[in-house]
Parts: sequence; structure tokens; C-alpha cells
Amino acid sequence: MPNTETSKKWEELEKRCKNCTRCSLSETRTNVVFGTGSRDAEIMFIGEAPGEKEDLSGVPFVGAAGKMLDKYLYAVDIDRDKVYIANMLKCRPPKNRDPKEDEQDLCIEYLREQVRLINPRIIVCLGRISAKRLIKQDFMITKEHGEFYEKNGFTICAVYHPSALLHDPRKKEDMLIDMQKIKKKLDEVQR
Repeated sequence: MPNTETSKKWEELEKRCKNCTRCSLSETRTNVVFGTGSRDAEIMFIGEAPGEKEDLSGVPFVGAAGKMLDKYLYAVDIDRDKVYIANMLKCRPPKNRDPKEDEQDLCIEYLREQVRLINPRIIVCLGRISAKRLIKQDFMITKEHGEFYEKNGFTICAVYHPSALLHDPRKKEDMLIDMQKIKKKLDEVQR
């Protein structure tokens, strides 16, 4: 049975997020892309910001990059319904440009609250931007993808953003190896 207090916290957080006008992205969004998946997930995937399809649907990772992510989750036997997927930014930057530092600063508290509520065993950064924000500023995705770090009580790693695999198929094998490591780590830490 779901915890009523936790459910209320989720409702309040989502309402605050959907009514947010802290930055100019609120003026151009179609939908706030809050997050999706199991709210008691043991693994949480965090991207950088919604794209066009996500902005239209209000759900993260539903476009081409989302389909690519789904393939890798399926390949390593991680059920998408049992993970939580969110982005650092909850609104789409124009033309899918990289999130600006000030936009990240204004939006990061929503993500931090999601992480606190879920309390996942593993956090996976999807791409360099979330890795630089959540792991370390000088994170090098081409050199450090698939490596695990302990930070603030969480096991955290980064993999290539699924959209990078669409542009550079040579990274697909690395992504599969990284996802296999993540699945192995998940099996080790499951509650």
C-alpha cells in the first residue's frame, strides 16, 4: 500500500514543477516533463532536458533517443516500468540546445527532491551534461562512461546519451557493455 505522506509529497512536487516560471523556458514549453516510472525504483536514469516529442507528450525519453534507451534496457533485462526516468531540466530548451548553467541551477532542486523521494540504489546519468552536473564538473564521457562513483550515498555512473548513439553508431558497443555493468551492479545491490 502506497505511503500517503510520500504520495502527497509527490503531488506537491509535481504541482510546483508544473507551475514553475523560474526561467524563460516556462514561456516556450508545451508541457512540463516531470518524470516517469516506478516511484520506488532501485535505478534512476537522468538525462539533460526534454526534446520536442517529450515536450509534446509530457513524458521523458519517448522520441528516437527513448526508443534507443528502451532497446538497451531490454537487451540487459531491465524492465522500463521498474525504473524511474527524469531530466535535469523539466522544460525543453529551444531547438534542443544544451541546457544553460543558470537553467540547471533554477531547476535542479526539482530533480534533487525526486531523487530524495525515490532513494534509488543506482543513478545513471544519460550523457555528458548530466554527468558533469551530477558526478563532477570535469567529467569526460568518452573516457569515464561506465565507471561507478560513490557520491552523497548513491552509486552513480554515466553512459552515452542515447541520442549520441543515433549520431555515432560506433558507440553502441560501449553502451551495451556499460548497460551490462549497470545490470550486474543492480543485481548486486537489489533490496
